[in-house]
Amino acid sequence: MTEFWLISAPGEKTCQQTWEILNNVTAKQNNLSMNHKFNIPDLKVGTLDVLVGLSDDLGKLDTYSESVTRKIAQYLGDVLEEQRDKLQENLQANGVDLVTYLTRFQWDLAKYPIKQSLKNISEIISKQVSQIEADLRTKSTSYNNLKGNLQSLERKSTGSLLTRSLADLVKKEDFILGSDYLVTLMVVVPKAYQHDWLSKYESLADMVVPRSTKLITEDGENCLYTVSLFQRVVDEYKHHCRENKFVVRDFTYNEGDIAADKNQLTKLEADKKKQFGPLVRWLKVNFSECFTAWIHVKALRVFVESVLRYGLPVNFQAMILQPYKKSMKRLREVLNQLYGHLDNAGLSGTEAGVEIPGLNIGGSEYFPYVYYKIGIDLIEPMKV
Repeated sequence: MTEFWLISAPGEKTCQQTWEILNNVTAKQNNLSMNHKFNIPDLKVGTLDVLVGLSDDLGKLDTYSESVTRKIAQYLGDVLEEQRDKLQENLQANGVDLVTYLTRFQWDLAKYPIKQSLKNISEIISKQVSQIEADLRTKSTSYNNLKGNLQSLERKSTGSLLTRSLADLVKKEDFILGSDYLVTLMVVVPKAYQHDWLSKYESLADMVVPRSTKLITEDGENCLYTVSLFQRVVDEYKHHCRENKFVVRDFTYNEGDIAADKNQLTKLEADKKKQFGPLVRWLKVNFSECFTAWIHVKALRVFVESVLRYGLPVNFQAMILQPYKKSMKRLREVLNQLYGHLDNAGLSGTEAGVEIPGLNIGGSEYFPYVYYKIGIDLIEPMKV
């Protein structure tokens, strides 16, 4: 399961006892979940007013941090393209897989000093995530533009004869070049009209060079022919071609332009290859930064909500539960039995929308214990 439940319950005689009771009834006796302690350091509590205001702010920061984390994961998958099957192994936090990071969570004292107030720590995280999102926007725009230009050029060299570039299909000897009077046209003829073309092309206008048509190539539906004629009848010839369902392609043979197109394609391919490695590295590093920041927000939320619910002095045990898929309903029932006595409002398991002053539960379920869901399946499935 990629779903985790981050919960807290007030300390019994000791927090260790709270942990042992929870673990005994959910893991050892009933085999409903895998459980781990979730270690939150001694943070500065501050005043009740600050905690109440911070509860709402942290809810928004939680949603925002998760959305940026998901954006990075999704974009890394887009960048990897045909290597997308390697995406999961590239999504790590502090050098370990996400499950390991979450179940062995340790507060990062260097990034988020616990001597700072809770509000300051949340602001540090908010600025960090905002900067990552801004950098992601810049880098993705640049790479997407490059990728788009390359795809546009690649499309020109593939596809139907009606739309694709003809530069790589023709040779110099297919054309009459350097003449003041004669010109060679490229004409796309549907395969069903090949016989018509061969019988009519010389008579679609005056001054067509006899026996000048030549089959250059064909695809599933069309054939590409050349035909040579005097320049003065080109417009008339094009008109009669349209009437007969022959399509004259607008193409002038120019070795310089053909070379420039090939050079541009080569350059764009090289530029994409050059940017790919550094971009993937940046995405991996900043995914880790963003994911760890997000989990620290979860830790802050658990701390704040636990203090608001269970009071002072700070005395609660935070725990991360990984429910077994078929046991989720039963696990919820067991937790409600275990902690139902904490719920003075009689709202155990109440759905979203209930307002209790000082508790940030808008948009989420309310239970007698502090509860937050963490989903680490961060990648949307590929569209088929």
